Amino acid sequence: MTTPGWREPTLATLTDRRFSDAGWMFERKLDGVRAICVRDGGTPTLYSRNHKVMDNAYPELVEALDRQGGPRFVADGEIVAFDGDNTSFAALQPRIHLTDPARARATGVRVYYYLFDLLHFDGHDATPLPLRERKALLKDAFEFTDPLRLSAHRNTDGEKFFEEACRRGWEGVIAKRADAPYHSGRSADWLKFKCAQGQELVVGGFTDPQGARHGFGALLLGYYDGDELRYAGKVGTGFDEKLLASLHDQLRELETGRSPFADAVREQGTHWVRPELVAQIGFSEWTRDGRLRHPRFLGLRDDKKPADVVREKP
Repeated sequence: MTTPGWREPTLATLTDRRFSDAGWMFERKLDGVRAICVRDGGTPTLYSRNHKVMDNAYPELVEALDRQGGPRFVADGEIVAFDGDNTSFAALQPRIHLTDPARARATGVRVYYYLFDLLHFDGHDATPLPLRERKALLKDAFEFTDPLRLSAHRNTDGEKFFEEACRRGWEGVIAKRADAPYHSGRSADWLKFKCAQGQELVVGGFTDPQGARHGFGALLLGYYDGDELRYAGKVGTGFDEKLLASLHDQLRELETGRSPFADAVREQGTHWVRPELVAQIGFSEWTRDGRLRHPRFLGLRDDKKPADVVREKP
């Protein structure tokens, strides 16, 4: 018998190799917030991937988990909100940073928790078991009535599933080795096929607004290469007036007189900030000189440390 507790989640490795294989399972890549749920006899607790408690932002999910799954379990999944038929990190933004359950409910943003793995159940550590067995245990452990949902998977045909995912406007597909145990941290047993480019980047500064715009013009973004923050370009789209104002207030509190970037940044009207904010950015591609092409701001993340933000490469 073992005691359930939080553990660092498995993180998928980016690949540009699409494949079909009978030894792999393929799931829809969800665009939300990773969540590890732990219950040890009392009320369930939702943790982010960097071990922050998220219960107050998603009280209805805690209530649903309290009614299912038994007295002791650890489950892995993704919290999402929808924009139309697709999950959307931007749609989830109003809930992410809230610490008052009443305010979280008052946003009107409906959230769902898609479970895709079971790490512990009824006093037994499930992580050494093959994924296919953990999936079977997970399916039996919960009833999966909204807002709890089972993340469905397909066997073998990853290439066809990836084509379908991109056609339907999904983030992409996660490929998982069916016979692999659960390993914490980045793993080659979980691979991600992305339909669109996107990743977390660190905010290192901002520019003055132009014309009738208020707050700021663009965010200056970077990623870490060792101990150096490398400049990746700027993003000036994806903000409404309310977001420009609230984010500008945060940036002003972080202002500093020195650039955090290792590279020279040649932008007009720059203001430097301490690199403490992590933004989710969508873009079309990386240019040859390491800059983002057609970037758009999707939201801020608080579930990843700035120092852990690196450029994702297949």
